[in-house]
Amino acid sequence: FVLFIFHSFLLEIYIFFGCWDFSFSFATKGLSGPLINVYPLNMNATEAQQTTISSLRSLPASFKLLFGFISDNVLICGYRRKSYMIIGWAISAISMGMLLVDSECGLAEKGESQPSVEIFSLTILLFGTGFWFADVMADSIVAEKAKLEPEESRGQLQSTCYACRFFGLMIAAPFSSGIYSTFGPRAVIILMGSFPFAMLPLIYNFWEPRNQVIKSTSAQCSEIWKTVCSRAVWQPMGFVYLYNLLQVSNSAWKEFLSSVLQFSPNQLNMLLIMSYVLLYVGIMAYKYYFIAWSWRSVYIMTTLVGGFFSLLQICLIEGYTFGLDPFFFALGDDAFADFVSGIQFLPTTIMMVHLCPSGSEGASYAMFTTVNNSAYTMSSAISTQLLGVWDVSKETLVGGDLSGLTKLTIFTTFCQMSGILFVKLLPRTREDLEHLHSDRLSGSRIGGTIFLTITFGSILYAVTIGFMNIVAPGWAGET
Repeated sequence: FVLFIFHSFLLEIYIFFGCWDFSFSFATKGLSGPLINVYPLNMNATEAQQTTISSLRSLPASFKLLFGFISDNVLICGYRRKSYMIIGWAISAISMGMLLVDSECGLAEKGESQPSVEIFSLTILLFGTGFWFADVMADSIVAEKAKLEPEESRGQLQSTCYACRFFGLMIAAPFSSGIYSTFGPRAVIILMGSFPFAMLPLIYNFWEPRNQVIKSTSAQCSEIWKTVCSRAVWQPMGFVYLYNLLQVSNSAWKEFLSSVLQFSPNQLNMLLIMSYVLLYVGIMAYKYYFIAWSWRSVYIMTTLVGGFFSLLQICLIEGYTFGLDPFFFALGDDAFADFVSGIQFLPTTIMMVHLCPSGSEGASYAMFTTVNNSAYTMSSAISTQLLGVWDVSKETLVGGDLSGLTKLTIFTTFCQMSGILFVKLLPRTREDLEHLHSDRLSGSRIGGTIFLTITFGSILYAVTIGFMNIVAPGWAGET
C-alpha cells in the first residue's frame, strides 16, 4: 500500500511537471523564438545587436541564484514557490503590454511603426526575467522531488520534464512562425503577453504545503558555501563553465544567410524550427539510448560530431553544397548542431540535482544553473567582440568579400571543439561524482572562491557588453 501511494505521488509529479514544462516552453521560447530570430533584421539592427537581443531573453537565467535564494528565504502568502510563479508570469505579461503600447509593432515595409532597438531589447529582457523567475521555482521543486526517485530510475523525472519542454518548443515554433508570416509581429507579441494567463490553472492546482519551516539565511549561505568548496562541485562545474564558455558562435552567420544567400524570414524561421525539432530528438536520444553512456563519452562523441558539421559551414560560404540547394544544405548544417546540444543537455542537469543539499534546493540548483548560463551568456558576449577582428560587415559580405567570414567560422569552430580538452574534469558517472566528495581537495576554500568569482565576474562582463552593444552600436570597433 505504501509503495502504491508513493508511486501515485510520483505519477502526479510527472504529470504536473510534464504539463508545466510543455506549457512553459510553448509560452516563452517557442512563441518568442521566431520573432527574435527575424524581427531585429527588419529593424535594421546591427550584427552585434542581433546577437545581443537573442541572448537578452536568456540573460536573466544568469541571476537564477538570486531568484532561488529569495524563494528559499522569503514566504509569500505562506508559499515558497507558488506565489513567485505568479509574480514571474505577471512580469512577462506586463512587459509585452509595454511593447504594444509603445508602437504598432509592425513591419516598416508596410508603413507601420516599429519599436526602437532599445525598447524592444528592454521588453525582451523583462519578458525573460519574468519567465526565468517562474522557472526557477519549478526547477527547485523538481530538484526536491527528483531525490525521491528509486535508485534504478534516477534521472527519469528530469529527462521526462525536459522532453516535454522541448516538445512544446518544437510545436510552438512553427505555430509562431506562421502567425508572424500571416499576421505580422504584433500578433505574436499579443500571444506572448496573453499566454502567461494559461499557466495560472496549473499553478493554482499544484499542491504545496504552506508555512514550511525554512532555514535561516546565514545557515543557507553557510551550506551553499560548503557546497561550492566541495571538489564534487567546483571540478565538474568548472568543466561545464569552460566547455560552455568555448561554445563561441559566429555572430555574422545570420547576416550572411539573409544578405548574401537572400534567405527570407520564413526560411530563417524554418532553420530555427528544424533546430528545435532536432533539439527534441537529441533529448529523446539521450533519454532512451545515451543515458547508459558515461558522461565523458557523451561529451567526446558529440563535440567531435558537432565540430564536423560546424566546419561544413565553410563549404556553404565557398558555394560547395554537393548539388544541394543552399537552403537545404544550411538546414542540415545548422539544425544538426542543436541535435548535439540536446544530447549534451541532460547529463549536466542530472549531475546538478545530485549536488543539491537538502533544504536549499532552490538556491543551490539555481547556483549551478547560473554557472551554466553565465558561461553561455559570456560566450555570446565574446562572439560579438570577435566581429571587430575580421571585416564581416553587411556591406563587405554583400560586396562579395567572404574571407573574413571564413576565418571567423574556422576560429569559432576550433574554439567550440577545444572544450574537449577539459573533459577529464568531468566525472564519468554518478558514482565517480560521489567519490569526489571524499577527495583530499574537497572543502578547498580556494576552489570555492575561484568558482564564485569567475561566475559573478562573467555575469558582470556579459551584462556590460550587452548593454554597450544595444545603446552604442559599433563601440567595440565592429563595422
